[in-house]
Amino acid sequence: MLIYGDDTRWTPAEDRYESMPYRTLGTSGLKLPAISLGLWHNFGDDKPMATQKQILRQAFDSGITHFDLANNYGPPNGSAELNFGRVLKEDFADLRQEIVISSKAGWDMWQGPYGFGGSRKYLIDSLDQSLERMGLDRVDIFYHHRPDPETPIEDTMRALDHIVRSGRALHVGISSYSADDTAQAQQIMRQLGTPLVIHQPSYSLLNRWIEEPSENADGPAGGKNLVQVLGEAGMGSIVFTPLAQGMLTDKYLNGIPEDSRAAASKSLNPEWLTEENIERIRGLNEIAQQRGQTLAQMAIAWTLRPQDGGQVTSALVGASSAKQIADSAKAVENLEFSQDELSRIDELAQDAGVNIWAKATESTKE
Repeated sequence: MLIYGDDTRWTPAEDRYESMPYRTLGTSGLKLPAISLGLWHNFGDDKPMATQKQILRQAFDSGITHFDLANNYGPPNGSAELNFGRVLKEDFADLRQEIVISSKAGWDMWQGPYGFGGSRKYLIDSLDQSLERMGLDRVDIFYHHRPDPETPIEDTMRALDHIVRSGRALHVGISSYSADDTAQAQQIMRQLGTPLVIHQPSYSLLNRWIEEPSENADGPAGGKNLVQVLGEAGMGSIVFTPLAQGMLTDKYLNGIPEDSRAAASKSLNPEWLTEENIERIRGLNEIAQQRGQTLAQMAIAWTLRPQDGGQVTSALVGASSAKQIADSAKAVENLEFSQDELSRIDELAQDAGVNIWAKATESTKE
């Protein structure tokens, strides 16, 4: 693995496409790498630009061609897009056609009644700001970041349809929508003529809500789970937090390190690290070692396995260093699971109460 200094001239690795699998998003023609890089953490103003460059360069050299952002990534809000835009201009200006860039809006972004939610005004205004921060005329994928109970799904979908028709995005998707809301949203978008191509839910060995059947058998999803709905709707999926905010690594097997997210209460609640959960994680770690993988690599690979009704298209990982993204990329070296491994994993991989986005997936009709 190469480590690049901020002032070093970088030439992309010639073999960057040889090891990474690329999967088609549902019935669309767009392909994503099996592993994508999320800029939720480590790309705000609290991280040195040299480190950010190293991570992005290493990701691309590993075949990771998809960079995922949102309007409020930072800190502060908007800084991840600004910083990414700088690296894009300096390092990737001649490679734009080889990169998929996505952004989102839905969570709080600015003060007042128009800086959050799912209204047409918020989504379009926010995307215009995101494009300006990144120095782009369009993104490849734009998501509504979460369902908004105060805005009818029809209004939000019309805004996404307009965003594509206006040239601001090539494709649109949704994030953290329930199975019922996803089925309804796709039906509306197909009628408008701009189908949703992708859904971005949270998913991991400790957070398996997308496998759970919809509680409303008479709802738009017909009682099916989200994976099944996506398969029938012709949508792909990209799952975030496949490592459960770092719980599915070897970092917490023997306590909480002082420099960890849990110690800083940064997106990982230390209360989740119960002895019961840690014992399950230790058991999963033993299975990973038997497979010749780290726990993190196995956790990523597991999310990409075939499932009843469909398959996850891409796993969205974060990274605090170039080494970390290189290690994550190695997960694709072993994506096959035996039935015995899957059975043993199922005994240990139970919901650990780590889905902090659960409220967002409740139906907007409730």
